[in-house]
Amino acid sequence: VQLQAYGGGLVQPGGSLRLSCAASGSISTVVFMGWYRQYPGKLRELVAVIRNSNITNYSDSVKGRFTISRGNAANTVSLQMNSLKPEDTAVYYCNLVLLSGNFWGQGTLVTVSS
Repeated sequence: VQLQAYGGGLVQPGGSLRLSCAASGSISTVVFMGWYRQYPGKLRELVAVIRNSNITNYSDSVKGRFTISRGNAANTVSLQMNSLKPEDTAVYYCNLVLLSGNFWGQGTLVTVSS
């Protein structure tokens, strides 16, 4: 299983970015897909997840600003990030949890700075 993430970059505070992730390979039952982020020297932390039932969960720090959604294509997930803050600067990772295992994409850097 491979995950390909897109959409990181530099944005000014208050701006928006959209991250997308596409999974390919031998994909069985999807439990959930999600996004995590990691600050330098810190553990990876949950940003948002969406379950197969389309139930979503967000970290408190992004509630009301970020929206996770499943894509029209199978096994894709996006993260719409609005009202970005400098503290959102991090490397963002796409995550796919199957019954058969847990998979990660390569990180994509989001930098929020003026």
